[in-house]
Amino acid sequence: MEFKIIDAHAHLWYQQDTEVNGQRIQTLEGGKSLFMGEIRQMVPPFMVDGKNTAEVFLSNMDYAQVSAAVITQEYIDGIQNAYLADVQENYPDRFFCCGMFDVRHHNFLKHAKKLIGHGFKALKVPAQRFFLPEGRVYLTSVEMMDIFKLMEEYNVILSVDLADGMKQVPEMKEVISECPKLKITIGHFGMVTYKDWQEQIKLALNDNVMIESGGITWLFNDEFYPFKGAIDAIREAADLVGIEKLMWGSDYPRTITAITYRMSYDFVLKSTILTDEEKALFLGQNAKSFYKFKSLIDLPYIKNMSE
Repeated sequence: MEFKIIDAHAHLWYQQDTEVNGQRIQTLEGGKSLFMGEIRQMVPPFMVDGKNTAEVFLSNMDYAQVSAAVITQEYIDGIQNAYLADVQENYPDRFFCCGMFDVRHHNFLKHAKKLIGHGFKALKVPAQRFFLPEGRVYLTSVEMMDIFKLMEEYNVILSVDLADGMKQVPEMKEVISECPKLKITIGHFGMVTYKDWQEQIKLALNDNVMIESGGITWLFNDEFYPFKGAIDAIREAADLVGIEKLMWGSDYPRTITAITYRMSYDFVLKSTILTDEEKALFLGQNAKSFYKFKSLIDLPYIKNMSE
């Protein structure tokens, strides 16, 4: 490859022990977790302690020739701000880490201000989790809009995952209109396997809005490798908003319970409906420009013992 690969959507956690809508999520043995009433294979079984650490991910990244990764967050993993602050400090050229405030707690504006003050250059908003038992939190609420305007002022990136379809698209349109200089990346490729996913993609027709494909292999899991439907969706999205608005993301580590980390982008490299230039933009160059990565490591290909 004559370009460097960047993963625009991955997760790290040191300890997974949390609760979402009254249901426990807790690490068990052999990579399994108690997840909302059932036992699920949360990470590959060789992660015997359940710790999804930067060092294990770096080993996967080096093997798969991925130079850098954007570390996002989700409520189902627990709040990982303290751990990710350490990761950012220890590996500044390999990781770009998002902080995350918690709308389930009062005065989350104060929490967001604290994260910005601590130096996080992006904040994660798992908006698909905003439909709470006690009531929905709107992206256009006064407190949320105050956060977005603060992020715009301090040039902090908004990384947001939306509920499927059109549920939150009108709210995002208002946020984009009110904060035109706010840099935004929308995750999970617009929840591509659900109705009206293109409406989320078309948000990237606005300046400063990008789309990343974290979780696309999960969404097309029934189809499995080489994920022809995912390739077709990338082609359709590129035709809608331009390939320069799209970024690859793996959703590591949950997706590598089914496939290897390299396979989470290899299907794009092997595509015959994307040009070499489009592959380079999607797999790394767009993310390098958007997140302003500078000193990207050059990783040689290491042959497997089976080759």
